[in-house]
Amino acid sequence: MSEANLRMKSTDLFYSKVDEPNKSCLLALRDLILSFDSGITHELKYGMPFFIYKGKMICYLWTHKKFLKPYIGVVDGNKMEHPGLLLEKRARMKILLVDAEKDLDVKSIKLLLKKILALRG
Repeated sequence: MSEANLRMKSTDLFYSKVDEPNKSCLLALRDLILSFDSGITHELKYGMPFFIYKGKMICYLWTHKKFLKPYIGVVDGNKMEHPGLLLEKRARMKILLVDAEKDLDVKSIKLLLKKILALRG
């Protein structure tokens, strides 16, 4: 099996272990991020699905332990402003919490992705 197939399988395994409705939300976020720019790739790092752009990690998906909501974790989020980003107790990362029970705010997420690529690109 090729490395790409192994990587894909490990990311699929990650999503398969998540309960609904967070699973569907995380999969929708994954698809939105991957479709935003053809240069974005997706692989499992540190047990989390990370998104890579031009060889640099730009963001990841996870579920907040306290709020039990999915979120987009933004690498170097501390260097950008976006109305929905939370710093919490992180020094470098900011997160965008997403309510799995509601429709994704696609416009806001795309604005965030545009800022991420501008910062990291």
